[in-house]
Amino acid sequence: MSAHANVTRSLAELPGRGVKRAVTIGKFDGVHLGHQGVIRSLSALSVSAEVTVVTFDRHPRALLDPTSCPDDLLSVNQKIDALIDAGADRVAVIPFTQDFADLEPEEFSRQVLSEGLDAQLVLVGEDFRYGHEGRGTLDTLRAEGERSGFSVHTVADIVHTGGERISSTRIRSLLSEGKPAEAAELLGRHHRVRSQVVHGHQRGRLLGYPTANLQNPVEGFVPCDGVYATWVHMAGQRFAAATSIGVNPTFGDVTQRMVESHLFAFEGDLYDQVIDVSFVEYIRPMNQFSDADELAAQMDRDAERIKEILS
Repeated sequence: MSAHANVTRSLAELPGRGVKRAVTIGKFDGVHLGHQGVIRSLSALSVSAEVTVVTFDRHPRALLDPTSCPDDLLSVNQKIDALIDAGADRVAVIPFTQDFADLEPEEFSRQVLSEGLDAQLVLVGEDFRYGHEGRGTLDTLRAEGERSGFSVHTVADIVHTGGERISSTRIRSLLSEGKPAEAAELLGRHHRVRSQVVHGHQRGRLLGYPTANLQNPVEGFVPCDGVYATWVHMAGQRFAAATSIGVNPTFGDVTQRMVESHLFAFEGDLYDQVIDVSFVEYIRPMNQFSDADELAAQMDRDAERIKEILS
C-alpha cells in the first residue's frame, strides 16, 4: 500500500479541523475512469485545499441488502492505492456499520464533513444521497454547507467514447466474460488481483512451467476461468507472465478456483512474496487435456502467443 498516503480507517481517526479540505464521497468501487474524473474535478476546484476522498470499507449493500451486493472489484487496500494514484491527498475509509448507516443526514455532515474533515467544498454526483435511509439530498447538503461553511458542487457521470456510462457493473461484467482489454478501457489501467504466493501441487514445475500460486481469497475481482496474458508486479519490478484461473480439469483433484502465474523471465523463490497480477488479454478457456504431454504442448503454444502480445 502507498506509504506516503494520509489514510484513516474510522470516524474517530478523522483529522479534524485545522486544514481546509476539498472532499468527495462515494463507494469508488473500481476507481475507474469516471471516478478518476471526479478526483481531477475536485483537484481543479480545490484551490490549495487537501484533496480528500471519503469511501467505505465495504459496499453499503453488504450491510443493507447482502443478497444484492456485488463482488468488490478492488480490496480496500487496492482501492486506497488506486485513489492515491488518481490524485487523492487523503483517503478516509469509514467502516459501514449499522451505527454509521443510522446517522441522520445532519449528523453525517457534522461528524464527517464539518468536524471530521473541516471541509471547504464538497463535490458529489447529481444523484447523491446520504444519511439514514438516504434521506439526505443535494438540497439538505447545501443547507448544511451554508451553516458549516462549505460549498457544494456536482459532477455528471462520465461517458465512455462508445457512448455508455462508465460503471463498475459494466467492468465486472466484462471481466466475467473474459474481456480484460475492454475492461481496461473503462478502468484506465489493467485490472489487477493481489495475494501472497503459496505452495501448490508443483505440477507446473514438472511440465516446465513453474507457477506462483496465489493464496485464496485473493484481493480483487477474479476474472472468468481461462488462460491470460498478464504482467506480474513484485517489489517494484514487472514480469511478463502466463496466468491461469480455474481448477485445472486435466488433473481433476483441485476443487477451489486457483490463480497461478508462470513468470517468463524470473529465476528464484517467490514463496511468501505478495504479487499483483494485471490482466492484459484472454487467451483461451481452461480445457481438459487427455494427458500431461498434451497440456504441456498447449502451454508451449500459449507461451509463444503471450510473449508476442506482451512484447
